[in-house]
Order: sequence, then structure tokens, then C-alpha cells
Amino acid sequence: MTQPQSVMHSTTVPLRWTDFDRFGHLNNAQYIEIAQEARLEFAQQEFVGRGLEIPAVFVRHLDVDYLRPILPDTVVATVETSVVEIGRTSFTTRQEVKDRQGRVGCVVECVQVAVDIDTSRPRAITAQELKVLERRADEDTEEDSDDATKDDE
Repeated sequence: MTQPQSVMHSTTVPLRWTDFDRFGHLNNAQYIEIAQEARLEFAQQEFVGRGLEIPAVFVRHLDVDYLRPILPDTVVATVETSVVEIGRTSFTTRQEVKDRQGRVGCVVECVQVAVDIDTSRPRAITAQELKVLERRADEDTEEDSDDATKDDE
């Protein structure tokens, strides 16, 4: 089991007035929806962006820790996603949902199990998937700058 730690992906999710409850706080269920949108964006950029298909996964477990309310003065939430644990058939993401001032309102940990789409049974994470999931944020910067240097030559 490997345990990458760095932030791999950051995205913003626009908030709608219907996301807030009658007390003016972001509704607790909306944090989960926002985290889901960010995980889909993560998969789109990290897998499809590398020419791979998005792996079929089932959410096995969600752990949601509400730290502070996000108020309607935040019109766009920022979500930082990290892969914090990788097993043989599953991986865990940790996401911080932040308000307009960068304060963490909620932390969502999500265990996702790779599945065989035909049988709906767990399957081993492939070597290609593992490579994407283990990627460190600083590795991309170095690769990108190396590619930029090659393009300039």
C-alpha cells in the first residue's frame, strides 16, 4: 500500500443559490456534491488528459468532516484533491472544500474501489492507473518545464 500526500489537483466549483440552506450556510449535502464534481474533474484531467480512460470505480466509503460553514459571500468554492492511500484494488482521496478566503469548510475522504465494469467486482488497479494516482504535484512541474525547454530548443 502506497501513501502519496501532495495536492494533485485543484479546481473551482461555482455555487448556486439553491446550494444554501435557509440559514444561509452551504447545505451539508452540497459539500458532497461539490467534492464529487471535483473528483470527476480530477479524473478528466489526470486520466483523459494523459490519453487514458477514466477507470470504473465505486465509492465504497465517504468520511465528511464539517469544519466551518461556507456562506453565500462565497460564489465559487475551491477544492483541492489529493490521493492519500493506494491499495491493491482501492484508493482514497482527501479533498478540502474551501471558501472564498481559502478557509477549509469541509474535508471529504472518499474510498473508491476499482471495478470490472462487466462483473461489478473489484479488480486490481492497473500499472497505468497506479502511475497516475501516485503522481506528485511537483513532478508535473518539472516535466512541464523540461517539455517547455525542449520546445524552445
